[in-house]
Amino acid sequence: MVGRSDRVLDELLVLRCQDGEANAFEELVGHWQRKLLRHALHLTGDADGANDVVQEAWFAIVRGIGRIDDPARFPAWAYRIVTHKAADWVRKRQRRRAVEDALEPPRPTAAPEGANDDVDALRAALRNLPRDARVVLSLHYLDELGVRDIARALGIPVGTVKSRLFNARNKLKQVFERKEVS
Repeated sequence: MVGRSDRVLDELLVLRCQDGEANAFEELVGHWQRKLLRHALHLTGDADGANDVVQEAWFAIVRGIGRIDDPARFPAWAYRIVTHKAADWVRKRQRRRAVEDALEPPRPTAAPEGANDDVDALRAALRNLPRDARVVLSLHYLDELGVRDIARALGIPVGTVKSRLFNARNKLKQVFERKEVS
């Protein structure tokens, strides 16, 4: 779980950034880059796209950090910026794919390898979840955000976050229950 000292450090870094300390921003980037990149990767499904999204997000964060009234809200605010930038990236990519698909026929894709152990089964089950469910699971379990912060980050109601978490957990549970039966 994210320690209280990490949260206090984040708040202090935000305050220092608001005071114009350049090295504070570098520290903030160092502390948050991997987390925001992981979130962008979950949203885009593309490493290069995730890098582009996070780079654009940092520009937006730099421009807007002075407007944060409560530094404790930085994580949800930063994730929300990445979410919006990723949505923009996905829309652009979909438009590009539509043009490419119209120009050339689809190529057959290789079938995924069968899951031989629990880790492979979990990875396969996660891949088969809807993107929205994967994002919520990632923010909750990997980034250790609470339900309210996830709701703020994604711009959705708290009830929707709870529902997505519940449904995703049930789908994963079903995968492992079927595995135990067979």
